Amino acid sequence: MEILPDLITRDRGRMIKRSMTINGHRTSISLEHPFWQELQHIAKSRHMALAALVAEIDLHRSRRLALGEASGGLSSEIRIYILNAALGKTHAPG
Repeated sequence: MEILPDLITRDRGRMIKRSMTINGHRTSISLEHPFWQELQHIAKSRHMALAALVAEIDLHRSRRLALGEASGGLSSEIRIYILNAALGKTHAPG
């Protein structure tokens, strides 16, 4: 995945808050515009709905929390997931 320079600079500080249902629960997620774009790209490349990808990321985060591992909120976990994807790491959460 290549992050285009204008993707990073365009609207970079604009937070977008979206509500979705994850595992039967409504939640709101706030991410900057470029993160939403990239998350949608990853979901499409994996032939998944955006909510399904977010649910997968959240499940991994919940498992780490249950083990007592330090973890931030869901929005932070999504950013880390996107960073790992950008660095060429696996598309599996975490």
